[in-house]
Amino acid sequence: MAVAMVSCGIPTSLKPIEKQPISTPGFFNGSLALNPVQKLHITPKRLALSGSTIIPKASVTAVEDGSSQETAAVPTPKVVIDLDSDPEATIVEVTFGDRLGALLDTMNALKNLGLNVVKANVCLDSSGKHNTFAITKASTGRKVDDPELLEAIRLTIINNMMEYHPESSSRLAMGEAFGVFQPYQKIDVDIATHIRVYDDAPERSLLCVETADRPGLIVDLVKTITDINVDVESGEFDTEGLLAKAKFHVNYKGKALIKPLQQVLANSLRYFLRRPTTEDASF
Repeated sequence: MAVAMVSCGIPTSLKPIEKQPISTPGFFNGSLALNPVQKLHITPKRLALSGSTIIPKASVTAVEDGSSQETAAVPTPKVVIDLDSDPEATIVEVTFGDRLGALLDTMNALKNLGLNVVKANVCLDSSGKHNTFAITKASTGRKVDDPELLEAIRLTIINNMMEYHPESSSRLAMGEAFGVFQPYQKIDVDIATHIRVYDDAPERSLLCVETADRPGLIVDLVKTITDINVDVESGEFDTEGLLAKAKFHVNYKGKALIKPLQQVLANSLRYFLRRPTTEDASF
C-alpha cells in the first residue's frame, strides 16, 4: 500500500490522552482470553516471544537514514503507541532526537507482522524528529488492539532502533540484554513505580502507570488488570528511555471504579511490578 509522507505536522487527531480520547468499544473486551504471561527468550541478535514469530529484524543490506555513531549526548528514545487519537488506526510515534530517518526498514518490519502502514508523517521541532505512523491490521483493515501484537510492534521498533543506532541501547532497558551498549543507569523498580487511578467519567476511570521498562510489559499489565475483572477500553503506552508510562481507560461492568476497587487494582499492579522477576525470566 502506498504510504503518504508528509514533510511536517503531526495530524491534528493526535491529542494527549487526557483530552477527551475517542473510546473504542470492545478494546481488549475485558473478557479477552489472554494467553499465559509471555516468556521472552534471548536468541542471537534477536528479540523473541515464546509461541510467537520471531520479531523481524531489518535486512543487513537495508539502510535507514541517520547516524548510528555514539556521541556524548545521546537523546532519549521514545516510542508512543496511541489507541485513543484515531478511531480507525493505531498511532505510533517514534523519536530519537534528530537522528532518525524515514524508517522505511522499520515500516517493512511492521508489514512482516501482518500490518499496514496507511499513513506516515515526519515533523522536526525543537525536541527532535517525530516519525508518526497510522497502523492497521492487514487482514481486517482495523486498528490494532491485541496486547500481544501491540507488544510485538513496540519490540520491533526498539529492536530496529538499536540495530541502526547502537548508541540508543545505552538509553533503553532492552539494551541490557540485547544492545551494544549497556544502559547508562540501573532503574530501581520500587522507586520508579507509580500507580494512580482517577475518576475520568461516570462510566470509566483513568489508570496511570509508570514503571521500569521491560519486554512483555504491555501484555503483563493488561493481564493483571483483567485478572481482577476490570475491563480495558483503550489507552496509550509510552516507552521513554528506561521508563514505561501507560494510561488505560478502565471500567468495571460499564461503570467507573469505586474507591475500594481502585485500591485493589493499584495494589495488584504494584505487587506484580515490584516482585522479583527471576521466576518470570523477563529477559
